[in-house]
Amino acid sequence: MARIQILELPEGAGDDRPPFILVIDEYAPERYITAGGTEFKTSDPFEGLAEKTGARVVLVFEETIEIPANDVPIGPDGYPLKLRIEGDFTRFREQVEEQIRHVEGKMTRPVPKA
Repeated sequence: MARIQILELPEGAGDDRPPFILVIDEYAPERYITAGGTEFKTSDPFEGLAEKTGARVVLVFEETIEIPANDVPIGPDGYPLKLRIEGDFTRFREQVEEQIRHVEGKMTRPVPKA
């Protein structure tokens, strides 16, 4: 049975929603044999799918395609691993105070007369 995966693309200027590629793998094309024994393929079942779904393009493969971006790391408990990323604020207070002193210094200087 065919699988459907989504490969998200980087957003560009003017994109109202994130662009993506629709990837269909493990697809087995349907072939039919007529009463006379000749084999023929049906029309492309994916024709117009990109326009209908909003995908930039649809890629169809008979073999299995793994998209690393779609891998979800699993924790030791068997559930998806959740990561928490925190900013480094070790120098944040110093930087803010430094900027405040800089601005205060500009505000207390006399303005030269023209």
